[in-house]
Amino acid sequence: MIAIVPPVARHEDAGRREAAATLVPGARVAVAGAWIDNLSMTEAVHAVDRMLSERDHGYVVTPNVDHLVRLRRDPEFRQIYAQAALVLADGMPIVWASRFLGTPLKERVAGSDLFPRLCELAAQRGHRLFLLGGRPGAAARAAERLRAKHPTIQIVGAYAPPYGFEADPGENARIVAMIVDARADILFVGLGAPKQEKWIWRYQKACGVPVCIGIGVSFEFTAGMVRRAPMGLQRLGLEWLWRLAMEPRRLWRRYFWEDLPFLWYLVEQRLRQTFP
Repeated sequence: MIAIVPPVARHEDAGRREAAATLVPGARVAVAGAWIDNLSMTEAVHAVDRMLSERDHGYVVTPNVDHLVRLRRDPEFRQIYAQAALVLADGMPIVWASRFLGTPLKERVAGSDLFPRLCELAAQRGHRLFLLGGRPGAAARAAERLRAKHPTIQIVGAYAPPYGFEADPGENARIVAMIVDARADILFVGLGAPKQEKWIWRYQKACGVPVCIGIGVSFEFTAGMVRRAPMGLQRLGLEWLWRLAMEPRRLWRRYFWEDLPFLWYLVEQRLRQTFP
């Protein structure tokens, strides 16, 4: 039997999460063991803008189904989620799940959509950006395209670390030094989950960056190295199907086997709501 895990509790030192969510007071929805901030894309951008103005050290996570399944078996990942300033629903299945549970989220706030919106905000506000991660050349090429689109944008660093770098103290120290020297305001980390969240968790304060966000494959999308699903599929919530078609050997096991417990977690939660 799978143990029932309550929604991730708020950490006593995570007052910044409370502040970020005050745009919509009390708007936090429990889905399969995690609290999701019920914000629209516009409200999420405003929340990050507020975090930047307050200059506190906060980070944003954008869960999909795979994240919520991992939370059940990875205590460090759960702690990271508990202390996040914002938790935004990246996957459309999470939005559908919230509707099934009777507590509907406003909309999907995908990291790959949030990334260009925050780059636009940064160009307007003069915030300094650092792009970390992605396949070789992706961050640098994404930076070039962003500069072409937003001439005033300040991208102060773009670096793709070597494979396995997270276990190399010397390499991590070099990366932290680069980010500190760049005086970044927002650090975008594209390493995939849970690696990107764990790297942010361990090194954000050392980097001195007010806001960090894990954004997965967004550098590759922006650089044109990976084609994103057509807008029609995105609107239907079928972007996952497009990604499966693009990378079947890597993703089939995750989607059709590893993430199956998510359905049971939803049934558990619905039963607890019906028969407390």
